[in-house]
Amino acid sequence: MAMMIRNRVCAGFPSPAEDLGAQRIDLTQMLIVHAQATYFLRASGHSMEEAGIDDNDILVVDRAVKPRHNHIVVAIVDGDFTVKRLYQRAGRIKLKAANPTYRDIEPKDGQTIEVWGVVTSSIKQFPV
Repeated sequence: MAMMIRNRVCAGFPSPAEDLGAQRIDLTQMLIVHAQATYFLRASGHSMEEAGIDDNDILVVDRAVKPRHNHIVVAIVDGDFTVKRLYQRAGRIKLKAANPTYRDIEPKDGQTIEVWGVVTSSIKQFPV
């Protein structure tokens, strides 16, 4: 999907008009590295708000990216999907919420956490 993008726009105080020349960008090229392993999921809930992921955002999830400490991931816990920040240190693993009102997920005895994919982008839509 190619579209026009203008130069940067000031989100603070207005700046004098710049050359408003536009160039084409391709959102698919910009957001997707591994097309065959990339999925779009809609976020539900508020546990990742401090990471910039809000309820109803569209998550770009790449299953080909190897999950590492501090990545935001989609994981399966007890058969349910969740999105959290991956904590992996000293042989310990947990899924950290980005909202202090939500608990982190630490596997209990016999419980498995499967990291399903790495969130590479979040797309917001505003009401118009």
